[in-house]
Amino acid sequence: MPQLRLGIPKGSLEAASIELFAQAGWKISLNSRNYFPAIDDPEITCSLVRSQEMGTYVSNGTLDAGLTGLDWIQETEAQVSTVCDLVYSKASDQPCRWVLVVRQDSPIQSVKDLGGKRVATELVSFTRRYLQNNGVDAQVDFSWGATEAKVVEGLADAAVEITETGSTIRAHGLRIVCDLLYTHTQFIANPQALEDPWKKAKIGQIATLLQGALAARHKVGLKMNVSATDLESVIQLLPSLRAPTVSNLYKSDWLAVESVVDRHKVRDLIPSLLAAGAQGILEFDLKKVL
Repeated sequence: MPQLRLGIPKGSLEAASIELFAQAGWKISLNSRNYFPAIDDPEITCSLVRSQEMGTYVSNGTLDAGLTGLDWIQETEAQVSTVCDLVYSKASDQPCRWVLVVRQDSPIQSVKDLGGKRVATELVSFTRRYLQNNGVDAQVDFSWGATEAKVVEGLADAAVEITETGSTIRAHGLRIVCDLLYTHTQFIANPQALEDPWKKAKIGQIATLLQGALAARHKVGLKMNVSATDLESVIQLLPSLRAPTVSNLYKSDWLAVESVVDRHKVRDLIPSLLAAGAQGILEFDLKKVL
């Protein structure tokens, strides 16, 4: 039986990735004693790989496909094919950004002010290229962690750090100068693997279901009963993927209406539906939207 060698990101994206696969239909079980999780699909073998190294292993063919951040693909300049974008993280389904940060009292106001300065970051190669492209000659040092603290303690003049909201950076008394890179998770594949018809189809199956699972997180289903006289008023309020589903209730002039709507609109939508005559409204989560 042919098998697809799939890389699961180890570290900050690990739990979020396994949860996403579960929603998509694959159960991945971790084993604390090794780096090869079990998966309930005999056509897939999994390996836990650090996001920073995923592009390298997919590029050299050790893995057929894997999930990692756009930032680490650019950092390693990995020669991989992007199958699809998957915007999710350990805390939210929002993109993250790499930002240039300095102390609040720093005279640095832009990237151009970094000339001759020391910059700490995990994203060394990307940062060096970014500075070179902006005509800035600065020393870029690799940081093993606690990057923000190096700026606070004066070990570096600035740092390039990843953030979602910037709240931790501000809590450390630091200031964001500018954004360098917006990043999100990508499902990547080895180009040679995509030339294999079976592997290409399997990779496509995974991509389709992962995207459907992510899309479902932003939607909910609504069901309700509506009298024939109030139907048009209710329908006018309901957004949907195409059009609401309407069916007759048994031996009644009432109708059942069903629709898929944006999750963030529900709190305002339900009171309006009730006012328009809808009754028995049910809200339910979705597994996938395809």
